[in-house]
Amino acid sequence: MTRRQTGQPSRRGFLKQAAVGTGLGVGALLPGCRGSGESGPGTGRRLRAAFSNGGLQGTWCKLGKDAAELWGNMLNIEVVWKDGEYDTQIQRDKLDLIVDEPWDFCCFQANQTNALEEPTKRLRDRGIPVISMDTLLVERDRLREVGVWCQVTPDHVAMAETSTQYLMDKIGGRGTVIHIGGDSAHSGARDRNQGFMNIVKKYPDVKVAGDDDGDGDGVRWCDWNLEKARDQFESFLGRSEPIAGAFFHNDDMALACVPAIKGTPHEKMVVTGVDGQANGLEGVRDGLLAATTVNPACLVHVTALFLGQFIARNEEKVEDVPLEIVLPSPLVSLETGNLDAMFYMSDPKHCLI
Repeated sequence: MTRRQTGQPSRRGFLKQAAVGTGLGVGALLPGCRGSGESGPGTGRRLRAAFSNGGLQGTWCKLGKDAAELWGNMLNIEVVWKDGEYDTQIQRDKLDLIVDEPWDFCCFQANQTNALEEPTKRLRDRGIPVISMDTLLVERDRLREVGVWCQVTPDHVAMAETSTQYLMDKIGGRGTVIHIGGDSAHSGARDRNQGFMNIVKKYPDVKVAGDDDGDGDGVRWCDWNLEKARDQFESFLGRSEPIAGAFFHNDDMALACVPAIKGTPHEKMVVTGVDGQANGLEGVRDGLLAATTVNPACLVHVTALFLGQFIARNEEKVEDVPLEIVLPSPLVSLETGNLDAMFYMSDPKHCLI
């Protein structure tokens, strides 16, 4: 595949802007798309990129798609979407069918680590860069081997630590808490589990409900499925002793469960989550969630898009690209003062964080 050579952007400036706490600085990225004699961002040959993420029934994944398509249009990139449908085999089958098509780059969030290794290798063999988003496509030390140029991700351990620490502070570091997890085969969910444990182990007066094996996490894996999450959550509500708090691996599951608390001895339960998209932010505003930590759906997908177009337009080599770019994940509560800013930046009209 031929690629058009354009002027060289400052990659150092790109990474500096990508690491800014607010996730802003997008305008500084756009000049990298301009070549000599070109008049503005997105000019030149139209690029074609394949995208796939976990499943568009999830708020986080849907907003990521909105972001990639919004910024793709501005950058003159055709974004072709393959919905993972929260089904590992369906996602794999869809990508197997497209690996021989003409692409300038591809950006994938795998439903499960290692599930997309083979189609990624086929793209590698054709010289097509693959950028892994959020979930590790394969183990970190094998990314380049299978054809992943860069891993674009938030720090899932830190997200969970921040959200869980807020929970511990609110409950005074004592009492029983519930831990509702996502998909145990998802690298981000495993890291959120680790982040939860990192904090809880500091509090000997905290007991995790259902910690039957004694490892301290008590996690109930629910595969991001709202019905499973409700079933697991409600199984704990028959207790007469008030449950102090609950931590969820995403806001969708948390918000699906919170209504069940009403009329029980657990009405003062402190609930925190992860994702910080519109529904989670509304939950914080309306008092349904005490806090959430932003998993920057827009920034993950848009950074992957920016990176892919730089690689394609500038004919960059894999050794020019950082193996991993870690994005900011701020805590949002009524006390943090950033709620309005997060509403604005996550709005589908802007898709900035």
